[in-house]
Amino acid sequence: MAGGKASARQKMINLMYLVFIAMMAMNMSKEVLSAFGLMNEKFTVANEATDARNESFMAGLAEKVSEQPAKYQPLKGQADQIETLSNELDTYIEDLKGKMLKGIEDRSNYEAMDNTAFLDEYFFTGDALNRNGKAFVAAYEKYRDGVVEVLSGNPDMADISASVTKAFNTEEVTNKDGKKIKWLDYHYKGYPLVASLTKLTSIQSDIKTTQSEVLSSMLGSKLQSEVSLSNFEAIVVPAKTAFFSGENFQGTIILGKKDNTLSAHKVVINGTELAAEAMQAGKTILDFPAGAVGEREITGEFQFKEGDSIVKIAVNSSYAVVPKPNSATISADKMNVVYRGVDNPMTISFAGISDNNVTASAPGLKKAGKGYVMRPTSGREVTINVKGILADGKAANDQATFRIKDIPAPTGAIRGEMGLVKMQRNSLEISTISAELPGFDFDLKLNVSGFKFKVPGQPTINVSGKKLDSRAKAALRKAKRGDAVQVFDIQAKIANNPTKLKKVAPVFIELTN
Repeated sequence: MAGGKASARQKMINLMYLVFIAMMAMNMSKEVLSAFGLMNEKFTVANEATDARNESFMAGLAEKVSEQPAKYQPLKGQADQIETLSNELDTYIEDLKGKMLKGIEDRSNYEAMDNTAFLDEYFFTGDALNRNGKAFVAAYEKYRDGVVEVLSGNPDMADISASVTKAFNTEEVTNKDGKKIKWLDYHYKGYPLVASLTKLTSIQSDIKTTQSEVLSSMLGSKLQSEVSLSNFEAIVVPAKTAFFSGENFQGTIILGKKDNTLSAHKVVINGTELAAEAMQAGKTILDFPAGAVGEREITGEFQFKEGDSIVKIAVNSSYAVVPKPNSATISADKMNVVYRGVDNPMTISFAGISDNNVTASAPGLKKAGKGYVMRPTSGREVTINVKGILADGKAANDQATFRIKDIPAPTGAIRGEMGLVKMQRNSLEISTISAELPGFDFDLKLNVSGFKFKVPGQPTINVSGKKLDSRAKAALRKAKRGDAVQVFDIQAKIANNPTKLKKVAPVFIELTN
């Protein structure tokens, strides 16, 4: 097929042609007929070995397609076309050989296969090709043209394409007398049966070897393409994923191979398996919340199918989350306030430093879960000092000062209403007195333990608990419609908190009946 040093098969073909020439120069001897038969046997054995090799290649290619379809499916498509063309012509020739040997009981007796009549009658009617002859040439040319068309889009296959065109040429042949003879006449008319049989087996050898060479070249081109430097790109890998002003940038440059057809069997990042849509054009797209300010880790693995096993490639990286450089910091200077006697939740972080490398300290400040709480006691101000350890081990310090304010004075309420409340007499008798902190940011539960109750014209009554007692109800019965009853000096405390509250504002009830 291709140029260069002749293979054992090509040497065998060359020898066959020499025998053809010898046959034309001498009377056909029994020994020559036997030589053709032995040559046919050698071709047959070689063809079986090539068949096995091609089948193994196709099976391996099919497995590659199941592992990496985007990469190997186009190659498999071309290989399938070549296999179909090869099988069609090979089967056609095998059927023809069966017809040639029909009726021959001892097919190992090559000396008896000296008759030229079969193909002379099968292919020709007089000097013209009959229907069978035209069908044979058409099948031959269909194979040649089909293979050339499949290979036409691959410049790496140009040599093989040219070899196929030459080896399966059906143009007229000029004989030794300088006369042009039709291709089929020149090769098959007037030859003994065993010689034509051997030549047909030789064609089958060309078909199978062509398929083998095409498949091998396809894979070789794919592998050469895979390792080409044009498939690599320079990737800058910084020593860390965030740098502070005044630092030197540090990192390395490595060459990474890009493969737009590469598709992983599975990708797991931070414990979550990515969807198939995340694998695009040989890349794995990551898209997840960056998280809070500080250093974050990316861990996981790529899984690729390789044969019957799964190959895992670990992913270990990190990145820093820093505030957006275009974001504004806006604060109300007078609102840096913490309240005495309650747990004030605090979020304390250092831009570009992970939380585990940040510490804060102040009187009344303590860690609580992922954040802090501040419960100031004495004084009017408290300063919180924050220290962060940078990636290079150096320390960064900052501080913030907060004003300390007391819990505002509660307001008395009845039925949850404050100030002047209009109410029927019987409703007041069963209503609950409470203390509220309207507009206060903390949800504090206030317990009422007693209060004073005043009806106009009646003495003030001290009540224990949070509802009117019998004495207060008796005084209430003496009140008139439109009278304003007072509930004042309400005694309230914060549940489970010893902090003393300011005086509770009274509530007034106007009787509607």
